[in-house]
Amino acid sequence: MSIRKGDIVKVITGKDKGKTGKVLSVNRREGRVVVQGINMVKRHKRPTQRQREGGIIEKEAPISISNVMFYDEKSQTTTKLGHKVLEDGRKVRFSKKSGEVIETT
Repeated sequence: MSIRKGDIVKVITGKDKGKTGKVLSVNRREGRVVVQGINMVKRHKRPTQRQREGGIIEKEAPISISNVMFYDEKSQTTTKLGHKVLEDGRKVRFSKKSGEVIETT
């Protein structure tokens, strides 16, 4: 799995198809990601002593990692990612369409 926290991804299938967002978290074990503003669900929360406000809260739910694709902001398109080792010994990700190295954030 080449998608990491902080990457910009585009949803390629499902109810939010075509939307882009930033990856908030990755669960590699289950193969799911949480993307900012994607797959919003409503949860009913009861007020507690810590959180005085109750009510209906909207938050992001995880979606399958197979339903998103890395979005290259420079070329404004989705792309597959590859891995390669540079001359200085660093292992990096690169865009298969443009060949550019993807800097980790």
